[in-house]
Amino acid sequence: MIRSDASFDGTFPFMPRFTQAAGFRMHYVDEGPRDGEVVLCLHGEPTWGYLFRHLVHALAGTHRVVVPDHMGFGKSETPANRTYWLQDHIDNLERFVLSLDLTAITLVLHDFGGPVGMGLAARHPGRIRRVISTNGPTPFGQAGLDERLVANARTSPWFQWIVEADARGRLENVLGELDYNILSTLKLNGFENHALIDDTWLRAYGSHFETPADCAGAIGWAKGFATGAHRMEAPDASAVRMLSSRPALAIWGTADRTLQAEHFLPLFSELFPDAPVHRLDDVGHYSLEDAPGPIARLIGEFLART
Repeated sequence: MIRSDASFDGTFPFMPRFTQAAGFRMHYVDEGPRDGEVVLCLHGEPTWGYLFRHLVHALAGTHRVVVPDHMGFGKSETPANRTYWLQDHIDNLERFVLSLDLTAITLVLHDFGGPVGMGLAARHPGRIRRVISTNGPTPFGQAGLDERLVANARTSPWFQWIVEADARGRLENVLGELDYNILSTLKLNGFENHALIDDTWLRAYGSHFETPADCAGAIGWAKGFATGAHRMEAPDASAVRMLSSRPALAIWGTADRTLQAEHFLPLFSELFPDAPVHRLDDVGHYSLEDAPGPIARLIGEFLART
C-alpha cells in the first residue's frame, strides 16, 4: 500500500483523508472551500486519484474537489475478504457519498469510474447536478448498451488481452505483478505523451501493487469482465428523466483504443442529446494525463456557464 503521506516528489501534495464508511480504510482527497460546489472525480483501472492531480489544482480555488480511491487502488486498503466487482464499488461509493452527505455533485468520470458513478446516479439521481465524461462510459439503461460493449471489446487490445489471459489461466499471474509491469499495462490501455514517463510517475502508479495480494482490485476489475461478474445498476424511469435533464459534457481522447469513441460517445449522446462533445485528437485513454490543461479548461468553462 502507498504510504498515506506519500506526495511523490510534491506532485500529489494534497492532505490525505480516510473513512471507514464502506467497511475498509478508504482514502480520499477533499480540497477547496467546504461551501463550494462538489466535484467528485472517479478513477478507473489501474489508476487512482493521482490521475486527477492537475484537475484538483485547477478547480480547488473555487470548487470542493473530492477524489476517492476505489477499494484496492491508490492509498485505499485492499481487503482480502472482499470482492471487487462493479456492484461492490458502487456500494462503496454510495456509502462514501452518504457519509459525507455530498449533494449537488458534479461527477467527473474516467474509465470504470464511469459505470461506478452512473451506478451512484441511478440510486441517488437527486444528488447529481452535472455529469462530465473524460473517456468514461455513461451506461444508464440506453438501448443497445450491451451491443456497444461487445463491439468495443472485439477490437480493444485491453479487453482482448483480458479474455485471452483469463482463458489461459494467466490473468491473475500477470496482473499480480503490477509493481513490475505497470508501464506495459498503462501503455496497453493507452497514453500518447511519452514525456510523462519518469521515476516519479512510475512510482505513483506502481507503488500500491507491491505484492500479488495488493493487486486484488486490478485483478477483480479485469476478472469481472472476463467472467461476467460485473452488474451495472439499472436506473428506473424517474432516474433517467431526472439525470437526462442535468447539464453534461463529454471530453474524449480519440486515440483511446480501450474505450473507443465510436462505441461510447453515442451512449453519452443518447442520454444527453443536447450536451457538448469535445473530441481531442492525439489523446489516448488516459486523457487526463495526455491533455490535463485542455481538459481542465473545458471543465472550468463548463462549470462556469452551467
